[in-house]
Amino acid sequence: LLESLVDTSLLESAAPGRYRFHDLVRLYARACAERDEQPPAEREAAMSRLLDFYLATAARAYVLARPGDQLLTHLTPTADPGLDFADATEAGDWLYAEAGCLLACARQHADSSGDPLRRAVDLLHVAKDLWESGTDSQQYEHAAVSLVEATRKAGDSLAEGRARIILSAVHYWAGRLDQADEQARKAALLGSACQDAVSCCHANNRLGIIATYQHRYEDAEEYLGRALDHFRADGNRPGEASALSNLARVHSESGRVESGVALAEGALAIFRACNVSGRLANGLYAYGIALTHAGCCDEAICKLNEALAIFAAGRHLVWEGLTYFRVAEAHFAAGRPTEAAHQAELALTCFTDNIGFVPQRAPTLTLLGKALDALGQQRRARACWQAALAAYGHWEAVEQAEVRRLLGSNPLPAWPSDGPSGD
Repeated sequence: LLESLVDTSLLESAAPGRYRFHDLVRLYARACAERDEQPPAEREAAMSRLLDFYLATAARAYVLARPGDQLLTHLTPTADPGLDFADATEAGDWLYAEAGCLLACARQHADSSGDPLRRAVDLLHVAKDLWESGTDSQQYEHAAVSLVEATRKAGDSLAEGRARIILSAVHYWAGRLDQADEQARKAALLGSACQDAVSCCHANNRLGIIATYQHRYEDAEEYLGRALDHFRADGNRPGEASALSNLARVHSESGRVESGVALAEGALAIFRACNVSGRLANGLYAYGIALTHAGCCDEAICKLNEALAIFAAGRHLVWEGLTYFRVAEAHFAAGRPTEAAHQAELALTCFTDNIGFVPQRAPTLTLLGKALDALGQQRRARACWQAALAAYGHWEAVEQAEVRRLLGSNPLPAWPSDGPSGD
């Protein structure tokens, strides 16, 4: 039937098994539907069925990547069972192919209330790979902003708390740490007020991550301790492993390297026990950081390269960049500046304006400058440090002082008399 509509130019086939309207036909069909073809109640019912389909199917994709995650037990029920997938790869292919339509559907339901509004918020939760990958971050953010405002106006505390968790994550990955912290705090309060496990778990985990990045280690440990309690109370083993991984970083960065390694090992054991193939990369990533702080740089690089392969297979470009940076750190700590510079440059290719973890760009430039300086390339090193300061911009970070110190203690060398050296 679809092919017959293609033959009569009413549909186009953009790829095998995928169909779309020609622009003019779509506009005409929409105008007819809005004007006189269907009463509003029937249009709303059709949109609700579409939302049901997307939520149910995205939830199936989510659970294949995160077996054991209890989020699915807290989702608003759907009437549609969704599509079946043979494996996580097929599920990921569907999610990325449907990204534009799925996010548009969620955003369109910002005009809804009750169950449809809650389902739209839940849809963004089970489609979180779309912003973690960085490929659809702008459209995802637009949907998150619309749904936060809609849930606030509707007075739905449960949905608002969950929507603010999403918006907090979006702000965090864009480098807006103060806004991310504000949203996570509001989500935690809302979750506590209505006893929503989703908000209580994920808001405290996010607050711990933000505090760690800002070097507020006591705050981070308190938030992550709360997150652990909530994840354990919910029976969410992968969530528990996530909080332990974050806590491992707090211990490692605050000088407690032995306990940092032990916590990371515990998190990794849970990920392996749950057979969480995709999330295993996050455990390996945290373990690699802990091993680097403990001085076990070669072992750290081995674990980080394992994580890198998993992130690449899952198309998580942002996480690839973060992992390249951690590999660069380990090489530099091991006294291999050439390899450190190479890995830092690979990381920077992942941190672009539209795709990538913005806060990590400045530390990566700083590390690249250190590696180049160790190789005797002072001019390139200074250029990296100046770019790092520019990347920090108005964002306050303690690392800025280090960059200024590096620039102050490494004056620009004079050009040789026969002209530039080319370094």
